[in-house]
Amino acid sequence: MSLEVQVFGTRKCAETRKALRFFAERRVKVHFVDLEERAASPGELRRFAQKFGVEALVARDGRRFAELGLHSAQLSEERWLGRLAEEPLLLRTPLVRYQHRLAIGPDQQAWREWTGT
Repeated sequence: MSLEVQVFGTRKCAETRKALRFFAERRVKVHFVDLEERAASPGELRRFAQKFGVEALVARDGRRFAELGLHSAQLSEERWLGRLAEEPLLLRTPLVRYQHRLAIGPDQQAWREWTGT
């Protein structure tokens, strides 16, 4: 069985680089989506939101969040999903998908389960 994961993040993000390195060290094929070049689709974001909730997707401690002044924003789940699709740098990264399994952030425990290491 060949393992292939999809990683959403940016090359500047240390946690995303850790994820890419983790899978590379285990010779896992990675489809990397650089969020600075192409945003994740609303449907893709919805998958993560259904499992973890929209709040888990938002990088409230991120620079872009502060730049946009969103600390007091009261947005519905759908509005947040739209905003995250428009402003992918608001996302907590990396977002990692293997088949129907999902992980947000540096979740090495989940990654190990997927790779059997």
